[in-house]
Amino acid sequence: MGFLWRTRLRGANEKKITPVISWPESEPESEITIPPEFQCPISIDLMKDPVIISTGITYDRESIETWISSGNKTCPVTNTVLTTFDQIPNHTIRKMIQGWCVEKGSPLIQRIPTPRVPLMPCEVYEISRKLSSATRRGDFEKCGEIIAKIKKLGDESEKNRKCVNENGVGLVLCDCFEKFSGDEKLTFMLKEILSLLTWMVPIGSEGILKLASPSSFRCVAGLLKSTDDSARQNAAFLTNEILSLDETQVYAFAFENAIAEALVKLIRDSMIVDAENSVCEKALAVLDAICETEKGREEVRKNELVMPLLVKKIPKVSESATRSSMSVILKLCKTENAFAVEEAVRLGAFQKVLLVLQVVYGEETKEKATELLKMMNTQMKLMNGCVDSLKEFKYIKKPF
Repeated sequence: MGFLWRTRLRGANEKKITPVISWPESEPESEITIPPEFQCPISIDLMKDPVIISTGITYDRESIETWISSGNKTCPVTNTVLTTFDQIPNHTIRKMIQGWCVEKGSPLIQRIPTPRVPLMPCEVYEISRKLSSATRRGDFEKCGEIIAKIKKLGDESEKNRKCVNENGVGLVLCDCFEKFSGDEKLTFMLKEILSLLTWMVPIGSEGILKLASPSSFRCVAGLLKSTDDSARQNAAFLTNEILSLDETQVYAFAFENAIAEALVKLIRDSMIVDAENSVCEKALAVLDAICETEKGREEVRKNELVMPLLVKKIPKVSESATRSSMSVILKLCKTENAFAVEEAVRLGAFQKVLLVLQVVYGEETKEKATELLKMMNTQMKLMNGCVDSLKEFKYIKKPF
Protein backbone atom coordinates (compact mmCIF):
# COMPACT_ATOMS: atom_id res chain seq x y z
CA MET A 1 0.00 0.00 0.00
CA GLY A 2 1.33 3.43 -0.88
CA PHE A 3 0.31 7.08 -0.91
CA LEU A 4 0.20 9.57 -3.72
CA TRP A 5 -0.32 13.16 -2.55
CA ARG A 6 -1.90 15.78 -4.72
CA THR A 7 -3.22 19.30 -4.22
CA ARG A 8 -6.73 20.09 -5.43
CA LEU A 9 -8.32 23.55 -5.49
CA ARG A 10 -12.06 23.86 -4.88
CA GLY A 11 -13.61 27.22 -5.61
CA ALA A 12 -11.87 30.48 -4.86
CA ASN A 13 -11.17 30.01 -1.17
CA GLU A 14 -10.96 26.30 -0.34
CA LYS A 15 -7.79 24.30 -0.86
CA LYS A 16 -7.53 20.54 -0.41
CA ILE A 17 -4.39 18.57 0.36
CA THR A 18 -5.51 15.09 -0.55
CA PRO A 19 -3.80 11.76 0.22
CA VAL A 20 -4.93 9.23 -2.37
CA ILE A 21 -4.51 5.66 -1.09
CA SER A 22 -3.71 3.04 -3.71
CA TRP A 23 -6.71 0.88 -2.81
CA PRO A 24 -9.60 0.00 -5.13
CA GLU A 25 -11.49 2.94 -6.55
CA SER A 26 -14.47 2.16 -4.30
CA GLU A 27 -12.50 3.34 -1.25
CA PRO A 28 -13.25 6.98 -0.28
CA GLU A 29 -10.47 9.53 -0.47
CA SER A 30 -9.03 10.87 2.78
CA GLU A 31 -8.74 14.65 2.62
CA ILE A 32 -7.21 17.42 4.70
CA THR A 33 -8.96 20.75 4.30
CA ILE A 34 -7.18 24.01 5.07
CA PRO A 35 -9.68 26.24 6.87
CA PRO A 36 -10.46 29.40 4.82
CA GLU A 37 -9.48 31.66 7.71
CA PHE A 38 -5.96 30.19 7.59
CA GLN A 39 -5.56 30.92 3.86
CA CYS A 40 -4.05 34.12 2.51
CA PRO A 41 -6.67 35.90 0.35
CA ILE A 42 -3.96 36.65 -2.24
CA SER A 43 -2.08 33.35 -2.59
CA ILE A 44 -4.84 31.03 -1.23
CA ASP A 45 -1.98 29.26 0.59
CA LEU A 46 -1.62 28.49 4.28
CA MET A 47 -0.34 31.66 5.92
CA LYS A 48 3.13 31.42 7.50
CA ASP A 49 3.33 34.97 8.82
CA PRO A 50 -0.19 36.44 9.09
CA VAL A 51 -0.39 40.23 9.39
CA ILE A 52 -3.27 42.71 9.60
CA ILE A 53 -3.29 45.79 7.37
CA SER A 54 -5.15 49.08 7.90
CA THR A 55 -8.45 47.70 6.52
CA GLY A 56 -8.53 44.95 9.14
CA ILE A 57 -7.96 42.11 6.63
CA THR A 58 -5.31 39.49 7.41
CA TYR A 59 -2.79 38.42 4.75
CA ASP A 60 0.43 36.46 4.65
CA ARG A 61 3.22 39.04 5.06
CA GLU A 62 5.16 37.97 1.95
CA SER A 63 2.07 38.17 -0.27
CA ILE A 64 0.89 41.60 0.89
CA GLU A 65 4.42 43.03 0.73
CA THR A 66 4.72 41.81 -2.85
CA TRP A 67 1.33 43.40 -3.61
CA ILE A 68 2.36 46.76 -2.15
CA SER A 69 5.87 46.76 -3.65
CA SER A 70 4.26 46.24 -7.08
CA GLY A 71 2.71 49.70 -6.75
CA ASN A 72 -0.73 48.78 -5.47
CA LYS A 73 -2.22 51.16 -2.88
CA THR A 74 -5.49 49.39 -2.14
CA CYS A 75 -6.60 46.43 -0.06
CA PRO A 76 -6.84 43.37 -2.38
CA VAL A 77 -10.10 42.19 -0.76
CA THR A 78 -12.02 45.42 -0.10
CA ASN A 79 -10.35 47.58 -2.79
CA THR A 80 -10.18 50.35 -0.17
CA VAL A 81 -7.28 52.81 -0.44
CA LEU A 82 -4.77 52.01 2.31
CA THR A 83 -4.23 54.85 4.80
CA THR A 84 -0.93 53.26 5.85
CA PHE A 85 1.23 50.39 4.65
CA ASP A 86 2.02 49.24 8.19
CA GLN A 87 1.50 45.55 8.92
CA ILE A 88 0.63 44.30 12.42
CA PRO A 89 1.36 40.63 13.25
CA ASN A 90 -1.83 38.65 13.84
CA HIS A 91 -0.59 36.51 16.72
CA THR A 92 -4.00 34.98 17.35
CA ILE A 93 -4.33 33.52 13.84
CA ARG A 94 -0.68 32.49 13.81
CA LYS A 95 -1.07 30.47 17.04
CA MET A 96 -4.27 28.89 15.71
CA ILE A 97 -2.47 27.87 12.50
CA GLN A 98 0.46 26.42 14.47
CA GLY A 99 -1.94 24.45 16.67
CA TRP A 100 -3.84 23.17 13.64
CA CYS A 101 -0.61 22.02 11.97
CA VAL A 102 0.41 20.07 15.08
CA GLU A 103 -3.06 18.54 15.41
CA LYS A 104 -3.14 17.26 11.81
CA GLY A 105 0.33 15.75 12.04
CA SER A 106 0.49 15.26 8.28
CA PRO A 107 3.91 14.99 6.62
CA LEU A 108 2.67 17.53 4.08
CA ILE A 109 1.69 20.04 6.75
CA GLN A 110 4.76 21.26 8.54
CA ARG A 111 4.44 23.21 11.72
CA ILE A 112 4.71 26.94 11.01
CA PRO A 113 7.56 28.42 13.12
CA THR A 114 7.09 31.70 14.91
CA PRO A 115 8.37 34.33 12.44
CA ARG A 116 10.80 37.06 13.36
CA VAL A 117 8.87 40.31 13.23
CA PRO A 118 10.58 42.78 10.85
CA LEU A 119 11.54 46.24 11.97
CA MET A 120 8.90 48.97 11.72
CA PRO A 121 9.53 52.67 10.91
CA CYS A 122 8.13 53.72 14.29
CA GLU A 123 10.70 51.51 16.03
CA VAL A 124 13.52 53.02 13.97
CA TYR A 125 12.32 56.51 14.86
CA GLU A 126 12.48 55.61 18.57
CA ILE A 127 15.99 54.19 18.14
CA SER A 128 17.10 57.40 16.42
CA ARG A 129 15.53 59.53 19.14
CA LYS A 130 17.31 57.64 21.91
CA LEU A 131 20.66 57.72 20.10
CA SER A 132 20.33 61.44 19.43
CA SER A 133 19.45 62.09 23.07
CA ALA A 134 22.39 60.02 24.37
CA THR A 135 24.74 61.81 21.96
CA ARG A 136 23.67 65.23 23.20
CA ARG A 137 24.21 64.12 26.81
CA GLY A 138 27.62 62.74 25.95
CA ASP A 139 26.52 59.31 27.25
CA PHE A 140 28.88 57.14 25.18
CA GLU A 141 27.92 53.95 27.04
CA LYS A 142 24.27 54.33 26.05
CA CYS A 143 25.32 55.24 22.51
CA GLY A 144 27.39 52.05 22.36
CA GLU A 145 24.39 49.95 23.41
CA ILE A 146 22.14 51.52 20.76
CA ILE A 147 24.78 51.16 18.05
CA ALA A 148 25.15 47.46 18.92
CA LYS A 149 21.36 47.09 18.65
CA ILE A 150 21.33 48.74 15.20
CA LYS A 151 24.09 46.38 14.06
CA LYS A 152 22.15 43.36 15.33
CA LEU A 153 18.98 44.47 13.57
CA GLY A 154 20.86 45.01 10.32
CA ASP A 155 22.45 41.56 10.55
CA GLU A 156 19.03 39.92 10.93
CA SER A 157 17.68 40.81 7.50
CA GLU A 158 18.04 43.01 4.44
CA LYS A 159 14.55 44.36 5.13
CA ASN A 160 15.70 45.65 8.48
CA ARG A 161 18.67 47.38 6.85
CA LYS A 162 16.40 49.02 4.34
CA CYS A 163 14.06 50.21 7.08
CA VAL A 164 16.96 51.65 9.11
CA ASN A 165 18.42 53.32 6.04
CA GLU A 166 15.14 54.90 4.96
CA ASN A 167 14.33 56.43 8.34
CA GLY A 168 17.20 58.79 9.06
CA VAL A 169 19.53 56.72 11.24
CA GLY A 170 22.54 57.59 9.06
CA LEU A 171 22.43 61.29 9.99
CA VAL A 172 22.14 60.51 13.72
CA LEU A 173 25.13 58.15 13.48
CA CYS A 174 27.18 60.86 11.75
CA ASP A 175 26.27 63.25 14.56
CA CYS A 176 27.35 60.65 17.13
CA PHE A 177 30.63 60.04 15.28
CA GLU A 178 31.42 63.76 15.25
CA LYS A 179 30.59 64.10 18.95
CA PHE A 180 33.00 61.38 20.10
CA SER A 181 35.60 61.46 17.29
CA GLY A 182 38.18 63.17 19.47
CA ASP A 183 38.19 60.46 22.15
CA GLU A 184 40.73 57.74 21.38
CA LYS A 185 39.28 55.51 24.12
CA LEU A 186 36.11 55.14 22.03
CA THR A 187 37.85 53.87 18.88
CA PHE A 188 35.90 50.59 18.90
CA MET A 189 32.55 52.40 18.92
CA LEU A 190 33.72 54.78 16.19
CA LYS A 191 34.76 51.80 14.03
CA GLU A 192 31.29 50.30 14.51
CA ILE A 193 29.66 53.55 13.40
CA LEU A 194 31.73 53.66 10.19
CA SER A 195 30.86 50.02 9.52
CA LEU A 196 27.14 50.80 9.80
CA LEU A 197 27.44 53.90 7.61
CA THR A 198 28.88 51.89 4.71
CA TRP A 199 25.44 50.32 4.10
CA MET A 200 23.56 53.58 4.60
CA VAL A 201 24.82 55.49 1.58
CA PRO A 202 23.87 57.88 0.22
CA ILE A 203 24.06 59.46 3.67
CA GLY A 204 23.12 62.93 2.48
CA SER A 205 25.05 66.19 2.48
CA GLU A 206 24.14 67.07 6.08
CA GLY A 207 25.59 63.82 7.39
CA ILE A 208 28.66 64.04 5.15
CA LEU A 209 29.39 67.56 6.41
CA LYS A 210 29.51 66.17 9.96
CA LEU A 211 32.02 63.54 8.82
CA ALA A 212 33.99 66.30 7.07
CA SER A 213 34.42 68.38 10.24
CA PRO A 214 38.06 68.71 11.41
CA SER A 215 37.56 66.38 14.38
CA SER A 216 35.71 63.70 12.39
CA PHE A 217 38.04 63.82 9.42
CA ARG A 218 41.09 63.54 11.65
CA CYS A 219 39.56 60.41 13.19
CA VAL A 220 38.85 58.91 9.76
CA ALA A 221 42.45 59.65 8.74
CA GLY A 222 43.69 57.80 11.80
CA LEU A 223 41.55 54.76 10.97
CA LEU A 224 43.02 54.72 7.47
CA LYS A 225 46.32 53.80 9.11
CA SER A 226 44.77 51.18 11.40
CA THR A 227 46.03 47.59 11.44
CA ASP A 228 42.38 46.49 11.28
CA ASP A 229 41.70 45.74 7.59
CA SER A 230 37.95 46.15 7.93
CA ALA A 231 38.29 49.51 9.70
CA ARG A 232 40.71 50.76 7.03
CA GLN A 233 38.42 49.76 4.19
CA ASN A 234 35.38 51.34 5.83
CA ALA A 235 37.35 54.54 6.48
CA ALA A 236 38.46 54.62 2.85
CA PHE A 237 34.91 54.18 1.63
CA LEU A 238 33.61 57.00 3.84
CA THR A 239 36.53 59.19 2.78
CA ASN A 240 35.32 58.85 -0.79
CA GLU A 241 31.88 60.02 0.33
CA ILE A 242 33.47 63.01 2.07
CA LEU A 243 35.58 63.91 -0.95
CA SER A 244 32.44 63.81 -3.08
CA LEU A 245 31.49 67.14 -1.51
CA ASP A 246 34.13 68.65 -3.81
CA GLU A 247 34.91 71.32 -1.23
CA THR A 248 38.35 72.95 -1.36
CA GLN A 249 38.73 72.98 2.41
CA VAL A 250 37.98 69.25 2.59
CA TYR A 251 40.76 68.40 0.15
CA ALA A 252 43.15 70.80 1.85
CA PHE A 253 42.51 69.29 5.26
CA ALA A 254 42.83 65.78 3.85
CA PHE A 255 46.27 66.30 2.42
CA GLU A 256 47.53 68.35 5.38
CA ASN A 257 46.88 65.27 7.49
CA ALA A 258 48.53 62.81 5.10
CA ILE A 259 45.23 61.16 4.25
CA ALA A 260 46.21 60.93 0.59
CA GLU A 261 49.36 59.00 1.44
CA ALA A 262 47.44 56.58 3.67
CA LEU A 263 44.72 56.09 1.07
CA VAL A 264 47.09 55.39 -1.79
CA LYS A 265 49.00 52.86 0.30
CA LEU A 266 45.76 51.19 1.38
CA ILE A 267 44.48 50.96 -2.18
CA ARG A 268 47.77 49.63 -3.51
CA ASP A 269 48.40 47.08 -0.78
CA SER A 270 45.04 45.64 0.14
CA MET A 271 42.03 46.96 -1.75
CA ILE A 272 42.72 46.58 -5.44
CA VAL A 273 45.00 43.55 -5.61
CA ASP A 274 42.79 40.44 -5.65
CA ALA A 275 39.95 42.32 -3.94
CA GLU A 276 36.24 41.67 -4.46
CA ASN A 277 34.66 43.69 -7.27
CA SER A 278 32.63 45.92 -4.95
CA VAL A 279 35.70 46.74 -2.85
CA CYS A 280 37.75 47.38 -5.98
CA GLU A 281 35.12 49.79 -7.35
CA LYS A 282 35.10 51.78 -4.11
CA ALA A 283 38.90 51.87 -3.94
CA LEU A 284 39.25 53.12 -7.51
CA ALA A 285 36.61 55.79 -6.92
CA VAL A 286 38.59 56.98 -3.87
CA LEU A 287 41.81 57.01 -5.91
CA ASP A 288 40.09 59.06 -8.61
CA ALA A 289 38.99 61.60 -5.98
CA ILE A 290 42.54 61.80 -4.60
CA CYS A 291 43.86 62.70 -8.06
CA GLU A 292 41.69 65.83 -8.16
CA THR A 293 44.54 67.77 -6.51
CA GLU A 294 48.22 68.10 -7.32
CA LYS A 295 49.14 66.87 -3.83
CA GLY A 296 47.04 63.77 -4.40
CA ARG A 297 48.57 63.08 -7.81
CA GLU A 298 52.01 63.51 -6.27
CA GLU A 299 51.24 60.77 -3.74
CA VAL A 300 49.98 58.49 -6.51
CA ARG A 301 53.16 59.01 -8.57
CA LYS A 302 55.29 57.89 -5.64
CA ASN A 303 53.78 54.39 -5.86
CA GLU A 304 55.23 52.55 -8.82
CA LEU A 305 52.62 49.80 -8.63
CA VAL A 306 49.62 52.09 -9.07
CA MET A 307 49.81 52.47 -12.87
CA PRO A 308 50.20 48.70 -13.46
CA LEU A 309 47.21 48.06 -11.19
CA LEU A 310 45.09 50.66 -12.99
CA VAL A 311 45.86 49.17 -16.39
CA LYS A 312 45.21 45.66 -15.09
CA LYS A 313 41.68 46.61 -14.02
CA ILE A 314 40.65 47.75 -17.52
CA PRO A 315 38.11 46.34 -18.30
CA LYS A 316 38.14 43.32 -15.96
CA VAL A 317 35.98 44.44 -13.03
CA SER A 318 33.02 46.57 -14.09
CA GLU A 319 32.13 49.70 -16.02
CA SER A 320 32.40 51.78 -12.85
CA ALA A 321 35.88 50.43 -12.08
CA THR A 322 36.97 50.84 -15.70
CA ARG A 323 35.75 54.45 -15.79
CA SER A 324 37.58 55.27 -12.54
CA SER A 325 40.79 53.59 -13.72
CA MET A 326 40.80 55.51 -17.01
CA SER A 327 39.97 58.75 -15.20
CA VAL A 328 43.00 58.36 -12.91
CA ILE A 329 45.28 57.52 -15.85
CA LEU A 330 43.96 60.56 -17.74
CA LYS A 331 44.66 62.88 -14.83
CA LEU A 332 48.18 61.52 -14.49
CA CYS A 333 48.83 61.72 -18.22
CA LYS A 334 47.59 65.30 -18.50
CA THR A 335 49.88 66.50 -15.73
CA GLU A 336 52.93 64.30 -16.40
CA ASN A 337 52.62 64.43 -20.17
CA ALA A 338 54.85 62.02 -22.09
CA PHE A 339 56.25 60.05 -19.16
CA ALA A 340 52.91 58.83 -17.82
CA VAL A 341 51.50 58.28 -21.31
CA GLU A 342 54.52 56.20 -22.31
CA GLU A 343 54.26 54.13 -19.12
CA ALA A 344 50.59 53.42 -19.82
CA VAL A 345 51.37 52.39 -23.40
CA ARG A 346 54.19 50.06 -22.36
CA LEU A 347 51.85 48.39 -19.86
CA GLY A 348 49.36 47.58 -22.63
CA ALA A 349 46.76 50.21 -21.81
CA PHE A 350 46.20 51.12 -25.47
CA GLN A 351 44.84 47.71 -26.42
CA LYS A 352 42.66 47.48 -23.32
CA VAL A 353 41.17 50.95 -23.68
CA LEU A 354 40.47 50.30 -27.36
CA LEU A 355 38.44 47.25 -26.35
CA VAL A 356 36.39 49.41 -23.99
CA LEU A 357 34.91 51.14 -27.03
CA GLN A 358 33.64 47.81 -28.31
CA VAL A 359 31.73 47.08 -25.08
CA VAL A 360 28.24 48.40 -24.40
CA TYR A 361 29.28 51.10 -21.92
CA GLY A 362 27.83 54.52 -21.20
CA GLU A 363 28.81 57.74 -23.00
CA GLU A 364 30.92 59.06 -20.12
CA THR A 365 33.05 55.90 -20.10
CA LYS A 366 33.51 55.98 -23.87
CA GLU A 367 34.42 59.67 -23.84
CA LYS A 368 37.22 59.00 -21.37
CA ALA A 369 38.37 56.03 -23.47
CA THR A 370 38.43 58.14 -26.64
CA GLU A 371 40.41 60.96 -25.00
CA LEU A 372 42.92 58.52 -23.54
CA LEU A 373 43.34 56.72 -26.87
CA LYS A 374 44.14 59.99 -28.62
CA MET A 375 46.92 60.73 -26.18
CA MET A 376 48.39 57.23 -26.38
CA ASN A 377 48.07 57.06 -30.16
CA THR A 378 50.18 60.21 -30.53
CA GLN A 379 52.77 58.91 -28.06
CA MET A 380 53.02 55.52 -29.77
CA LYS A 381 53.89 57.16 -33.07
CA LEU A 382 56.79 58.90 -31.38
CA MET A 383 58.08 55.81 -29.61
CA ASN A 384 60.80 54.01 -31.61
CA GLY A 385 59.54 55.51 -34.84
CA CYS A 386 56.35 53.49 -34.68
CA VAL A 387 53.91 53.48 -37.54
CA ASP A 388 50.25 54.18 -36.86
CA SER A 389 49.52 52.35 -33.62
CA LEU A 390 46.03 51.48 -34.80
CA LYS A 391 47.32 49.36 -37.68
CA GLU A 392 46.87 46.07 -35.88
CA PHE A 393 43.29 47.11 -35.11
CA LYS A 394 42.44 48.22 -38.64
CA TYR A 395 39.33 46.02 -38.60
CA ILE A 396 37.90 48.22 -35.83
CA LYS A 397 36.41 51.57 -36.75
CA LYS A 398 38.55 54.39 -35.30
CA PRO A 399 36.78 56.40 -32.62
CA PHE A 400 38.64 59.56 -33.60
